[in-house]
Amino acid sequence: MLELIDLKQRLARAEYESQLKPLQSQLHLLGYQVYAQKRPVVIVFEGWDAAGKGGAIKRLTAHLDPRGYVVHPIAAPSGDDKFRHYLYRFWRRLPEAGQIAIFDRSWYGRVLVERVEGFCPEAAWRRAYSEINQFERQLTDFGAIIFKFWLHLSQAEQLRRFKERERTNYKAWKLTDEDWRNRGKWEDYEGAAEEMLLKTSTPGAPWTVVEANDKLHARIKVLKTAVGKLKQELEYPQPENDTLSRFRRRRPALAFCSCQWLPAARLPAADRNPHPALSCLLDALSPAVARRANVT
Repeated sequence: MLELIDLKQRLARAEYESQLKPLQSQLHLLGYQVYAQKRPVVIVFEGWDAAGKGGAIKRLTAHLDPRGYVVHPIAAPSGDDKFRHYLYRFWRRLPEAGQIAIFDRSWYGRVLVERVEGFCPEAAWRRAYSEINQFERQLTDFGAIIFKFWLHLSQAEQLRRFKERERTNYKAWKLTDEDWRNRGKWEDYEGAAEEMLLKTSTPGAPWTVVEANDKLHARIKVLKTAVGKLKQELEYPQPENDTLSRFRRRRPALAFCSCQWLPAARLPAADRNPHPALSCLLDALSPAVARRANVT
């Protein structure tokens, strides 16, 4: 199934820049609606090593209120978590109403790494599909909004990124011996991922497969998916045009008062246009500027 994904999709840098800020601005407004409507949001990121999960999360959270979200980087269980049901540590990290929880890796490790590496019995990971579907169903019944992203890239692109990390000092820490070892089990992981996608993509919590060979395309697809579903779930549609552009168009016109340029809307009513002194000044300005300064 995954071999049918079109990994040739690309996004030019200029197009990426033109879409990024508007989407982030809309997400900022929707983040407030999450808080106002008291809806918990769960965002899961899974995918191949070096697929760009961290970069996508960074762009997703760039304009969110930092008080309204938390990112959970998930590694192997430790401490008490090792002796409890595998979902226990995720229950503890679920967001309260009006908050967003982002999981960099998740409970799907049960049917991915734990399955492939033999960290749990076969009966346990086979049972996990229904356990996970029930777990997510409980969340959606409670009112949670769930996103699940699988970032998919080719073996060749992953190898290129691994070598780039080796050559880049500030990225080298991301590359481990385990990453290289997992490449040798690509087919096993791919089979596990395909079965996971088929058995745990439900109407309330569907998977979104993100073509991640091009990082720019992947980031924009994640943002568009998040914005689109939040609009639908929160019933809070936003105009498709650039929020920042609308803000720029609505900036108050400037008027001259007390030897300073001030927004005309902030002037006392008696000092707004038409004001004798201001009208004299506006007569000397271009008609376009005069129109903008004519705030009522």
